[in-house]
Amino acid sequence: MKNLSDISVIKDILSRHGFTFSKALGQNFLINPSVCPRMAEACGADESMGVIEIGPGIGVLTAELAKRAKRIVSIELDTRLLPVLNETLSDFDNVKIINADVLKTDLKRLIMEEFAGMKVSVCANLPYYITSPVIMHLLESKLDVESITVMVQKEAAQRLCAEVGSRDAGAVTVAVNYYAEAQKIFDVSAGSFMPAPKVDSSVIRLDVRKQPFIALDDEKLFFRMVKAVFAQRRKTASNSISSGMGLPKSTVLQAITNAGYGENVRAESFTMQELSVLANEISRLQRQ
Repeated sequence: MKNLSDISVIKDILSRHGFTFSKALGQNFLINPSVCPRMAEACGADESMGVIEIGPGIGVLTAELAKRAKRIVSIELDTRLLPVLNETLSDFDNVKIINADVLKTDLKRLIMEEFAGMKVSVCANLPYYITSPVIMHLLESKLDVESITVMVQKEAAQRLCAEVGSRDAGAVTVAVNYYAEAQKIFDVSAGSFMPAPKVDSSVIRLDVRKQPFIALDDEKLFFRMVKAVFAQRRKTASNSISSGMGLPKSTVLQAITNAGYGENVRAESFTMQELSVLANEISRLQRQ
């Protein structure tokens, strides 16, 4: 098997296939030999497991996953990389490459067809520009997966793994927390990639919850409220929710009071439980 962490080997393979990096697709290939084995271990890949990989690049992480897991399905958008992957992964008979956009892929069907009887996890080195859309697509699809282990921009990792109610938290923090338990595993320097990005990265793991740990009367209303709160986080909860959700301020103030909070409270500092209480109170008032 070729050493896919050797820059000269990578350049030779890419040159022979006429491949050039696409800035639009956020392509930065891992060349640090220690990172992918750690990612594969972090995702818990073993011989009983199937793994969905997103954006395999030249197959460095794919190979490490294939050494450990029973079956790998890698989703690659760039058709130019298909012949490259056919070469770099030729030693493995448990890898399938799908040329598709993960955001347009029926992942529930993929899991049913490709991983029958297996535990399934997701593992990926995500392009920075689609980090949040991909993570939310995976979580909102409510897939039957154990965990999602991804490499993201270090700043994004701080947001995704922040404690809800802290300064680093945002709407995406709340959304991730609703569906999963997030933890940062390790940092990865910019020099670990070719070409090197301008920022460092972090590997995070999201352990998907079987059931949400907060009780919501109306899930859609909850996320509309959260979006409103963090879109205007400097305002009081009554102002941000009223304007963001198009609700009478009197209704929002009543909900805030009924929930036991002061009229000038800022909901950005709320815990998940406190946000759920407020959302349920707004839902109750709307039904009256």
